[in-house]
Amino acid sequence: MAAMLTVRPAGPSDAEDICGLLNAVDRIEIGRPETDLAAVEADLNHPDVELGADSFLVLQGRRLLGYALVWADSGPGRVDCHYRVLPGHRRAAARLLDLVEARARQLAAGAPGAFLRLALNSGRTLDPGLLPGRGYRTVRRHRVMTRALDPSEAPPAPPAGLALRPCDGDESERRRAHALIEETFAAHFGHVRRPYGSWLDHIDGRGLDWSLVWIASLPALGDAGVLLTRDDRTSMGWLSHLGVREEARGRGVGSFLLRHGFAAYAARGRSTIGLNVDTANATGALALYEAHGMTAHYAVDTWELML
Repeated sequence: MAAMLTVRPAGPSDAEDICGLLNAVDRIEIGRPETDLAAVEADLNHPDVELGADSFLVLQGRRLLGYALVWADSGPGRVDCHYRVLPGHRRAAARLLDLVEARARQLAAGAPGAFLRLALNSGRTLDPGLLPGRGYRTVRRHRVMTRALDPSEAPPAPPAGLALRPCDGDESERRRAHALIEETFAAHFGHVRRPYGSWLDHIDGRGLDWSLVWIASLPALGDAGVLLTRDDRTSMGWLSHLGVREEARGRGVGSFLLRHGFAAYAARGRSTIGLNVDTANATGALALYEAHGMTAHYAVDTWELML
């Protein structure tokens, strides 16, 4: 007879156990652990999350089977969720969804067209009929892409007139990077416009190495593009945001920023660089990354439930 399931909220002291669970799922789904403890701790300490109401752990005895975290800082009616369950535990998966959906309805109460979104690796280990049977549908596919780095990776030659500067000076440069990201990602699927302070919380920006964030400018256009990267992942360097203003596209700015990121991380001793791209991105981002040697590592599906 299966042991009874128990449920409780997560606390900061659970970070290591949650990280272990996520990495166990990583090993099954993508072949290696790629979740860092710092990322879990950042989620659990996010100022917009009330752990007592927004987090859930499902255990069987003392064994952690599933984890979910719900938040609603993306505008009225939208609720997002981290959701992971060890394979083969359908009861735990369903119980966790019951809790997540109930909390999402509370957070979205009164908003027209409210919905819950969660992202799962394609070819996931979750029972394939569980989400569709509850009314979820896939609305987007993203691809995590990677590229091996050569220690001798040469910095690229900039397009004519392009100047590049890091954002490690005064705060005005960080605010400029934020403004460029808001502008260049405004039409991207799932993008949420946030004021500067909320954006810093969202990207864990107060712990970011801002010398690894760059702004590109052109003589006739001024600031034309931005590259925000982070070197706090164990498995690889990460290109978090690469954006080029619409009027500057087609001038080689995106290619230059991408190759600059490659060279910068090769110089830091990294052997792999990665990023996340929307496969339906209308700006041609997927083709750009493929043209520069990036290949698919794994795919992620966004699932949506109307509330």
